[in-house]
Amino acid sequence: MSEHPGQGQDTHQHEAHQHHAHDAGGAPEAAGGGVDPGTVWDERYRTKARLWSGKPNPQLVREAGGLRPGKALELGCGEGADAIWLARQGWSVTAVDVSAVALERAHSHELAELARESVNASNGDIRSRITWQQADLTQWQPEGPYDLVTSQFLHSQELDWRVPLRTAASAVKPGGTLLLVGHHPDRLPPWGNDHHQHLDMFYTGDQLVRELALDGPGWQLEVLTNRERLATGPDGQEATIADVVLRATRLA
Repeated sequence: MSEHPGQGQDTHQHEAHQHHAHDAGGAPEAAGGGVDPGTVWDERYRTKARLWSGKPNPQLVREAGGLRPGKALELGCGEGADAIWLARQGWSVTAVDVSAVALERAHSHELAELARESVNASNGDIRSRITWQQADLTQWQPEGPYDLVTSQFLHSQELDWRVPLRTAASAVKPGGTLLLVGHHPDRLPPWGNDHHQHLDMFYTGDQLVRELALDGPGWQLEVLTNRERLATGPDGQEATIADVVLRATRLA
């Protein structure tokens, strides 16, 4: 299924675009051997004062904007823009990321948002609606269940997307929503050769349905589509890329 909405220039990177490689030969090792993803992502976040745009992902806004707020879980929250947007819509959010640096920034951004809200609040009492959690998503298990579970662009060489996204699907309560968004592997931007050499980081909609068993009787697919958008690269170059968007309701 393919859908082509009106295209507008997208000049910002998304909060959880976790598809950047670590420097070759310089990756730290985890205690049990192999690459330590938390340290890799901490180092990457430290390269810039702000890695992402601070804006919520447009597919999240489009798909979750009409949902009734409840308890939400976000996997791979990055610097927190999506979690903060959800909280502003009335959701109570558990936001999880592997990077302590990203979470520290996310909490700081939330505090700044709360301060702005309190200026306009009649009683000045604006309370946090977000719980920030640091975790290795290959091992972490949610307390759940949740009314909304979302993951936006959870792509990383250090992470098999199947593991956390299966966890995401299992955390949705009956009647709740699973919302997954990622880069389509056939429509990646031409800049950044690293991700073209690691296409297994990405997925199609059909792969999501198959790997997460969303075609069974316990799920109803509401949206399964590829949405094109115009993206701008680090040197101002433009390309039309595609987002894989999946929204499903758990029936039982």
